[in-house]
Amino acid sequence: ASKSQNFLFIFKTFFLLLFLRKRQSFLVRDASCFRRPAQLISKVSMSVIVGGGRIGKALYEMGGKVDTIVGRNDAIPEAGEGPIYVCTRNDQLDNVIERTPPSRRKDLVFLQNGILRGFLEERGLGSNTQGMIYFAVSKIGEKPIDGITEANPKGLTACTGQWASAMKERLAKWNLSCHILGSEEYYALAFEKHVWICAFNIVGVKYSTSVGEVESKYGEEVRALISELLSATSEFYGIRFNEGALERLCAYARSVAHYPTAIKEWSWRNGFYWDLSKRCLSEGKPDPTPLHSDLVLSTGIAPE
Repeated sequence: ASKSQNFLFIFKTFFLLLFLRKRQSFLVRDASCFRRPAQLISKVSMSVIVGGGRIGKALYEMGGKVDTIVGRNDAIPEAGEGPIYVCTRNDQLDNVIERTPPSRRKDLVFLQNGILRGFLEERGLGSNTQGMIYFAVSKIGEKPIDGITEANPKGLTACTGQWASAMKERLAKWNLSCHILGSEEYYALAFEKHVWICAFNIVGVKYSTSVGEVESKYGEEVRALISELLSATSEFYGIRFNEGALERLCAYARSVAHYPTAIKEWSWRNGFYWDLSKRCLSEGKPDPTPLHSDLVLSTGIAPE
């Protein structure tokens, strides 16, 4: 009787375990119907790109064409998380910020030229990610050309902030260089490019010529202007440039020699140094950038 009872106990236990195992398999398989598809997860965490110009479209293609592209007047999605790459002109930045839900403004990544620090701090966005782009996109749809020069074989593009790694990973998909920097080091590089834009464009406008010809034909003049602007920047804004800034900027000019020159976004570019000159003169101090001031007056580019 004892042996019979033991056998019955083992038999019932075996079938109970078999039943529970099948039930567990069914529940797991059934629960899979309620899992969020991988595609939806990627959409929630995907990036947003504001502006569909040359840079915006290039970033979109680098990301595998799965991001959301937002036009200049479109609403920026509140749902989701991830970087919001702002690829617009500087004069559209306030509009972009206003269209961004407050909960997403920390995700804005500013990729504009010019010195944005004061502008962003006034709007509570001083710690946002910024990127300084040194790759060139000739027209929409073309592959970018990295800003690699003999002076900087590792490239010059850089970024800083919480989404810097995401930007670097995106650029790496197309073999574009990108350096992640601290805030102060980043702003030194931003000022370098700011000086490059102001110097090469105003000399180019004076002679109605390209960036390459400014460097090759009017090199002495543009080098003197660059040195003046670098010096004034260090004196009035406390920026410490790494050694070799002059050569870096001239080398970059040679790498984009075909670029035309023009005065654009005055208040964000040459107007920055023009305002500094006017402020110093109004205070009875010497003009810190007389070469630049002479060029502004001789070319008649100042809007006022």
